[in-house]
Amino acid sequence: MALQFELVTPEKLVRSDEAHMVVVPGVEGDFGVMEGHAPFMTTLKDGAIEIYASAGSEPERIAVSGGFAEVGDKGLTILAESIEG
Repeated sequence: MALQFELVTPEKLVRSDEAHMVVVPGVEGDFGVMEGHAPFMTTLKDGAIEIYASAGSEPERIAVSGGFAEVGDKGLTILAESIEG
């Protein structure tokens, strides 16, 4: 099973994909999200999202500035103010 993951900015849908795990820079600390994670919502600090395609793989990093992350029944949605790259 894989985590459904979306990265969105005010301008566009940047990415909609499946991942093994995504590490997110939350304001209270970085946190990892995998399939079946408990639902919650938090604000983001400036930093890098790390996307692991499979267990043990090297992460793809995408820099984000501000925004929110929501974990729900459909997976992880990141609403970033802006991204770099």
